[in-house]
Amino acid sequence: MISSLPSTSTFQLPTSTPPPTKTLTLITSYSISHQFTCKKPIKNTSFKIQSSPSSHMIEKETAETHRPDTFLRDSDGGPSTEAGSIRARFEKMIREAQDSVCAAIEAADGGAKFKEDVWSRPGGGGGISRVLQDGAVWEKAGVNVSVVYGVMPPEAYRAANPANAAENGNFKPEPVPFFAAGVSSVLHPKNPFAPTLHFNYRYFETDARKDAPGAPRSWWFGGGTDLTPAYIFEEDVKHFHTVQKNACDKFDPSFYPRFKKWCDDYFYIKHRNERRGLGGIFFDDLNDYDQEMLLSFATECANSVVDAYIPIIERRKDTPFTDKHKAWQQLRRGRYVEFNLVYDRGTTFGLKTGGRIESILVSLPLTARWEYDHQPEEGSEEWKLLDACINPKEWV
Repeated sequence: MISSLPSTSTFQLPTSTPPPTKTLTLITSYSISHQFTCKKPIKNTSFKIQSSPSSHMIEKETAETHRPDTFLRDSDGGPSTEAGSIRARFEKMIREAQDSVCAAIEAADGGAKFKEDVWSRPGGGGGISRVLQDGAVWEKAGVNVSVVYGVMPPEAYRAANPANAAENGNFKPEPVPFFAAGVSSVLHPKNPFAPTLHFNYRYFETDARKDAPGAPRSWWFGGGTDLTPAYIFEEDVKHFHTVQKNACDKFDPSFYPRFKKWCDDYFYIKHRNERRGLGGIFFDDLNDYDQEMLLSFATECANSVVDAYIPIIERRKDTPFTDKHKAWQQLRRGRYVEFNLVYDRGTTFGLKTGGRIESILVSLPLTARWEYDHQPEEGSEEWKLLDACINPKEWV
């Protein structure tokens, strides 16, 4: 249920590198939104989006006792094409992805089941949060979907549309309605030789402002899948990246190298000078291709999650390990916590804006560890993992 608000007025995707410096806001299964700044050669700039304590971008949720057929408003559910609207088809895709991933996770565990919470909002929208924790295989596994309606405050609109603000001088735009839908998941296994997985796929639209009737609607896709092991098994990492590449290559051969680098850049822990894990793919603001093609691409990526990940879990979930191995896993989990609470756009903004706290923090592991000035021995298996996080590699 991750979705990003617009970061620029054009939403152009470069051919080989992540977008230039800009600020995005993000809606996630464990968050609402946040700003971030990406580096651009020579010059860095950023926009900061502030919201007053009294402003609310989205309404508070209400617990539900059953899953509705759709979280869409009635006006969104009707077919705009023979196959239905993009909003309706994307919601169908993310709910099917949630079901298939949850079924695979439960099967791999062999006994534990997901706890499910269903919620809605008075003005439309809602979500399904599923969490499995302290099972035989999984320490904690969360798989969430959401369909959200909200309003971008004027500050967010000005940051997203600087050209419009410049042209109109003192013009103060009205809030901009938005729609966001997505599926998001973080899976933390118990065995230190089994890697953590994160994935999310999202779709976002902004409606015309009330003060600009007839203005064009903006839309884009975002998402990604990334792997975070404590120990490197090259066959596992190559398998994972090969599945990502195969999914990308079905649509554009430039996607995998571009989105792989974007992933390495995004999951960078600046204060540690290292990446969170061994990457995968990541993209955002993607709208310079045909909308139907991008819907198919996001669907292919979401449907590839089980094939990319579960074979690795089956190989590693019963591998014998020592207390030393477990302690290293816990230290790497500490890095995971640091990234999510310090840098992740959605988590940090969600904490500041009063979002659903259980969904915001579902990405965090049950346990983590910090040791003062811990340094793995050079040449050790732990050192090899750290080296790969500092110096990203090409795995396929």
